[in-house]
Amino acid sequence: QVQLVESGGGLVQAGGSLRLSCAASVHSTSGYVMGWFRQAPGKERDFVAAVTWSGSSTDYTESAKGRFTISRDNVKNTVDLQMNSLKPEDTAVYYCAVRFSNSALSRNRYAYDAWGQGTQVTVSS
Repeated sequence: QVQLVESGGGLVQAGGSLRLSCAASVHSTSGYVMGWFRQAPGKERDFVAAVTWSGSSTDYTESAKGRFTISRDNVKNTVDLQMNSLKPEDTAVYYCAVRFSNSALSRNRYAYDAWGQGTQVTVSS
């Protein structure tokens, strides 16, 4: 059974930074993709960033490019999301996800096989 636990959310002023971390209890003999999504109240869960097993390939939603950085540590089984220059529109619950079924990056939330419980990020103006 896969378990993903996010941490690092909180309240920050616009322009500030937060670092989210996701610890994964995953036992897999093949590479898997890890990603971050977010969901604001009344909205769908949207893609934020993803990284391949090796870490050599990443993908970001347009609004995150240049401000967010995704990274992973396969020894510790963690994936982090460094968020800088935060804006009020970044306010959402952020979810960590794992994709086992395919090693390619995906922005489609239905392509991911397991999810964490989420961590709240609130950016005040």
